[in-house]
Amino acid sequence: MAPDPLQALQAANRRPFDGRPSKGALLIAGATGVLGHELVRRLAGRHRFDHTYVLAREPIRDGLPGVETVQVPDLPMAQWPPVAARTALVLFEPPRLFYDRERALWTPEPAQLPALAGWLRSCGVQTLAVVLPHDQGRLPEALKRGLASLDEQAVVALGFERVLLVRSAQKPVARRLAHPAERLAAWMLSIARFMVPPSEQPARASKVAELVDVALALAPPGVHVAAPELVWRATQGELRSVVQGWVAAGP
Repeated sequence: MAPDPLQALQAANRRPFDGRPSKGALLIAGATGVLGHELVRRLAGRHRFDHTYVLAREPIRDGLPGVETVQVPDLPMAQWPPVAARTALVLFEPPRLFYDRERALWTPEPAQLPALAGWLRSCGVQTLAVVLPHDQGRLPEALKRGLASLDEQAVVALGFERVLLVRSAQKPVARRLAHPAERLAAWMLSIARFMVPPSEQPARASKVAELVDVALALAPPGVHVAAPELVWRATQGELRSVVQGWVAAGP
């Protein structure tokens, strides 16, 4: 009997079994900006996961193999249809306006994190990684290595097997000031940026993406918070060893 052409095509596209356990699907909310691009390239491009879903607010034609966009409805998150995934990544970097594709993607606001985490938990997500940008030099020392808000505490209380919170310093937002006096004051105050220690400076997006990638592979169950100083230190040299020491230290 002649073989079925459809079955032959499916068999040709199926990845051979390499002996490693299945990683399940990855779901990304906020795959925008330089960091979002780097993370999609690293995590989806290396077949670390069986499939990758990216949340979008408008229809997008899927272009990358193994990556599928999911259009979210204009409803409260609790009413969104579930998307089966084992790992989720949440980013808050706004889309670059000169990229049409990024403008069509869905990016959460920080205040939406608890509701989004609740929906992700209902989707079966066991590992949640969140990259939290913050103003350099503004986060109190006591909160850098622990849960910094009631929202983060609510996320942890949802019962994820692993929660990774990566605090990455962001560049100050450039403001347009029309009044000459405002521009003069802003210029005089700009010297404050030189008072921020190097360990509080923003890290390169490619290195932050590598840190998240390695942490997802190495972190044991529990809550793991990466302070800005750790993110910066990991980008300066032996990233893998820094991440290993971080996740081994536990919460």
